[in-house]
Amino acid sequence: MTERTPSFPQTLYQPEEGATQILLVRHGQSLPFVPGRPFELVDGHGDPHLSELGHYQAKLVGERLADEPIAAIYASSLTRTQQTAAPLAAELELPTVVEADLREVYLGEGEGGLLRQMSAEDHPAVLAMRAKREWSEIPGAETNAAFAARTVGALHRIASAHPGQLVAAFCHGGVIGAVLGFAAGVNPFTFNGSRHTAISHVVLNPSGWVIRSFNDGAHAGRLTADHQLPG
Repeated sequence: MTERTPSFPQTLYQPEEGATQILLVRHGQSLPFVPGRPFELVDGHGDPHLSELGHYQAKLVGERLADEPIAAIYASSLTRTQQTAAPLAAELELPTVVEADLREVYLGEGEGGLLRQMSAEDHPAVLAMRAKREWSEIPGAETNAAFAARTVGALHRIASAHPGQLVAAFCHGGVIGAVLGFAAGVNPFTFNGSRHTAISHVVLNPSGWVIRSFNDGAHAGRLTADHQLPG
């Protein structure tokens, strides 16, 4: 009888027992900022609604995630994340739970949409922010450290409520940068630039965090293409 040689195939990744998997979904495109007409504020943060394109993006990501075994849906306290979560919440018949600490970075003098204009005009504070990779170079803005503590704390609370489950958290580009930067031990600006409605997948294991994916926008078409309305 021939003795079989043992073999050891590659195995699929398996989260640890009790781990929580979280899909971080950036909101869809919001309405444009118009000089002299700042966005309404919620707890000091600009609160634009989704644009027409943003609603279409929300529909696409809802369709993308509809077959995933999602146990709970969270969103920040800002309207654009709740609107983006709405199609998936309706499809899965789940409530959208508001986690206020998933809101975007506080931008101080750049709040209400003004940072968009400052950025387009290469305002000195924006140039300093980019060079130093630090949000608080915008006067009055939240520091990287405070932002990370707030957002990472929110994910830890979500994980504690959903051990062994998959959760969708609709949030903001800055939030994704903050939590992935924390998980990877790098500056949060390393993970800036998430596409609208792109999905990033993190696992909160008992032994620590694992980043499974970043900026997955397959539901939107080519990686380098922006969303467009049909027709």
